[in-house]
Amino acid sequence: MFGPQRTPDPSQAFVFPDWSPYTDLGEAAQAYFRDPEIAIGALEGALGPDGVVLGFTLERMVGDDGMVWQEAAVCDGRRLLLWHGEDVPESEFTGGAMTSAIRTIPLERITEVGYRQLITRDEDGTAQLHGVDVYILLESLDEAGPSARDAEGGTAIRHDAIRLGKTADAGGLGQMDRLTAFAHLVGELAGCPAGAGPVQPAPPQRFTPRRGRQPRPRL
Repeated sequence: MFGPQRTPDPSQAFVFPDWSPYTDLGEAAQAYFRDPEIAIGALEGALGPDGVVLGFTLERMVGDDGMVWQEAAVCDGRRLLLWHGEDVPESEFTGGAMTSAIRTIPLERITEVGYRQLITRDEDGTAQLHGVDVYILLESLDEAGPSARDAEGGTAIRHDAIRLGKTADAGGLGQMDRLTAFAHLVGELAGCPAGAGPVQPAPPQRFTPRRGRQPRPRL
């Protein structure tokens, strides 16, 4: 079912399944997404019949209005593949609907990858990871266009960037670790022409969609 989702108690946040134990993209999508068959179908088409997956990270959020956002970022060694699904407001489509979008970015078009960690300390002084924010900078310019001004009044040009994040409360340690590993993977391969990248850090996995017989996760 598409459209706004609500918890029985408005004061309680949604708790989603943890996808971080899964190394298979299809299994992780089935466990985590509200609409896994839509995500899997889109990613399967983008990866192709012989597609492999070197790494991935998943995101799922519910806005204050109850609308659901789902996102997958996948690296196949040549490209960064992005899928996102977003609920359409009922005012725009009566009965509920969602969008499903794919974006394919050659790794040679990535100019910079970085991340920032938020570290806290327990009462005994032990450092704890509390959050990770990843950015992936692209050659292309921001679609929003040159709307900002620099200190001298000139036009500020901004490059397109992909931003991904996880926290201890929204994802947990396992997903923060997986996101950090994904940033390392993309950073290692960034800027490399197709077929000319460094040695793969792990054996690639053939994409194996999981459809049909598994129970569909819901909010």
